[in-house]
Amino acid sequence: MFTGIVEELGTVAALEGPRLRISASDVLDGAKLGDSTAVNGCCLTIVEFDADAGWWEAEVSEETFARTNLGALRPGDRVNLERPVRLSDRLGGHLVQGHVDAVGTVIDPVPDLRVAIPAELTRYVVEKGSITVDGVSLTVVDALDDGFTVAIIPHTASVTTLGLRRAGDAVNIEVDVTAKYIEKIAGAYLAGLGGQQ
Repeated sequence: MFTGIVEELGTVAALEGPRLRISASDVLDGAKLGDSTAVNGCCLTIVEFDADAGWWEAEVSEETFARTNLGALRPGDRVNLERPVRLSDRLGGHLVQGHVDAVGTVIDPVPDLRVAIPAELTRYVVEKGSITVDGVSLTVVDALDDGFTVAIIPHTASVTTLGLRRAGDAVNIEVDVTAKYIEKIAGAYLAGLGGQQ
C-alpha cells in the first residue's frame, strides 16, 4: 500500500526484456530483496540491488507491460518512486495500491493537467475525489466525459514527473479502489433486490 506522495525522482538505467534497472538513492535506504517499490505508480518487487552503487532492479511481467506505460521507458527517463507506507507514517495522500488500472493520455500539461482515460474508468472519477497519475496522489478538479483535470502546484511539478509531461504523453492511472468496491457491493445488493417480490 502506498500514499501517492513521491519520495524520489529516479532515472531509468536500463530496460532489457523483463528487467528494469532504476538509479536511485533514497528508496534504497533499508531496502531488502522482495521489497515493493512503486515506479510511476506501479508496484514492483526489488529482485536485485546495490545500495552503494545506487541502483535496483525489478522483473516486469507481460501483464504489467500491457497495462502500464513502463514498456515505453528508455534509459535516462525520469520516474516517480515511492516505498510502501509504514503503519507509523502519516498518510499524506490517499490509499494507493500500486495496481495500475489503465494508461491515460495527457491532453493539457501542468499546471492545469488534463488527462483522457478509457471510458470504463470515468464512472470512478468524481469532483474532489482522489486519483493517481503516475503514482502521484491528486485531487480531481473536474470530472469530464473523457477524463479529468487536476491542479498541479509548482512543488509537485518540480519533484515528480508531472512537470515533465507534455500533451500526448502516456501516464499510468489508478482510480480510487474504494469506488470500485462500493460499485461491486452495491451492484450485488441491487441485483438481489431486483429478484425479490
